[in-house]
Amino acid sequence: MEGGMDSPTPRRVVVAVDESEESMHALTWCLSNVVSSAAATKSPPPKVVLVHARPARPLYYPVIDGGGYVLTQEVMESMDRYMASAADTVVAKARNICAAMSPGVRVEARVEKGDPREVICGAAEEAGGADMVVMGSHGYGFLQRTLLGSVSNHCVQHCKCPVLVVKRPNNDNKAQ
Repeated sequence: MEGGMDSPTPRRVVVAVDESEESMHALTWCLSNVVSSAAATKSPPPKVVLVHARPARPLYYPVIDGGGYVLTQEVMESMDRYMASAADTVVAKARNICAAMSPGVRVEARVEKGDPREVICGAAEEAGGADMVVMGSHGYGFLQRTLLGSVSNHCVQHCKCPVLVVKRPNNDNKAQ
């Protein structure tokens, strides 16, 4: 039999994670709404692929930065170690959330250096493609989006699968 209902293929959901609470909220939303709905229908849970993009290290050789400090190779290597440690912390936090909320879910974690827009879109296309990308919204205003660019907007425009951007509820309006 070729594919179809008799041979279900586990789904693959890419979840973009970073240091922000918005990304962790998107992960918990995904586990509560996408993963748990698979369990409710007795379907195999989707594989959750956690993706974290580390900024690529700029090519600095002994130069003086704006504050008059020399950025030596040792300083740059120390910065790399710090960024790797920060990435490990983000992924560990995300794995712990997955284990607590969805103990049976299969989790894969990827940390790559590069532009988050390209890393997330690349992860969505790998290994036959993702069925969905889930990411948080940082809630930037027009000026911040214009100056910094919007990772979520880029992914919505360039990923070949659906992209779900999860906004955090506005806690200021809870009493209303």
